[in-house]
Amino acid sequence: MRLASTNRQAPAVSFREALVRGLAPDGGLYLPDTWPAITAQDLHAWKPLPFSELAVRLAHRWLAGEFDAGVIERLVAEAMNFAVPAVEVSPGRFALELFHGPTLAFKDFGARFLARFFGHVLAERDDHATILVATSGDTGSAVAHGFFQVPRVRVVVLYPKGQVSPFQEAQMATLGGNVSAVRVAGSFDDCQRLVKTAFLDPRLAALHLSSANSINVGRLLPQSFYYVAGYLSVVAREGNPVIFSVPTGNVGNLTAGFLAARQGLPVARFLAASNLNRPLPDYLESGEYRPRASLPTISNAMDVGDPSNLARLTALCDGSIDHLRAALSAWSIDDEDTRATIRRVYRSHGYVIDPHTAVAWTAADRYLAREAAPAGPVVTLATAHPAKFGATIREELGLCPPLPPQYSDWEVRPLRVTELPSAAYSDFCDLLTGEQKT
Repeated sequence: MRLASTNRQAPAVSFREALVRGLAPDGGLYLPDTWPAITAQDLHAWKPLPFSELAVRLAHRWLAGEFDAGVIERLVAEAMNFAVPAVEVSPGRFALELFHGPTLAFKDFGARFLARFFGHVLAERDDHATILVATSGDTGSAVAHGFFQVPRVRVVVLYPKGQVSPFQEAQMATLGGNVSAVRVAGSFDDCQRLVKTAFLDPRLAALHLSSANSINVGRLLPQSFYYVAGYLSVVAREGNPVIFSVPTGNVGNLTAGFLAARQGLPVARFLAASNLNRPLPDYLESGEYRPRASLPTISNAMDVGDPSNLARLTALCDGSIDHLRAALSAWSIDDEDTRATIRRVYRSHGYVIDPHTAVAWTAADRYLAREAAPAGPVVTLATAHPAKFGATIREELGLCPPLPPQYSDWEVRPLRVTELPSAAYSDFCDLLTGEQKT
């Protein structure tokens, strides 16, 4: 497999190179230049497989030319060692539960896959790296846990002060070791800007910087796997189409779905569900991309005003806004409607959803309200365990779903945080080089 930059101003590279570099030298994002096909015969053969084995089969399609079969099987089986159940909440409507990994969010799929392959490549090269990641919520904890104690890797996680939940902060800021948590006085977009600027700074070359955000293609590929798993769980017959409703912030999750569809997965339509941060819905409506400052919401992992992966999404649609509109509908859902959906789904079906899933459930409601006969079952991606947002759930339902036992003491774990009192790049650069010296 060869990967090209979305900016088309840099040479194509191998998966290994794209994995380690993160961002292309021309500032673009890496995207495969060919796609292994998924056929009806493949889907029929894969239907009985558990998710871990399905993931191994799909990874072989992408990586067989670069890694030995035994390496692929071992690393993918280690990374994807949890279930991906599709729960039928009401007739024809499913929640694809992506929160059964160690940090209780869908980001575990990409982060664990990336960490294992990244560590393998560094060991092959006798090299080291510094992973920079900006997070608005779940990415930071997934990356921190995925890379925790991985040899030859230091992880620096930036997150906006006061804009992640206490549980999210505890997940990424209590590990220590090779994981440094940096609390930034600014927004997620400020954090993302600092990371992008650092990647292009020649003064930091000695750090061997790379990314574990969804800008890294090593995160994107494994996220496409659970779309295939979700499809196989809900279709009555392979070849029938489905509709996916996707909580959408930095657009990586949605892009992974488009990648699966580009391979041949039968998808009738994607529904992009944004909160009040609506650059994607506005882009579809106007045809003009207008980044803006992000706004805080209760679905904070989606508080993104300048989504990086939009470049990949448009590239997968051949740069055509018309092609994108033909495959995608988008909605912006406010906090009031998000809260109302949490209440309604629980009272009607006894099923508890977190705020991000509720945004996507509301978008699916609006889609179905205008479609007399939808083309297939509707699968809403349930991207986080509701207990991660216990305060919001308690406010709406008067209850809080229990966390798994390994998190019973999270509130008393000491935070290990470096404060960045401004979002100035010079301060961040000093922090990075100071950590390297120590």
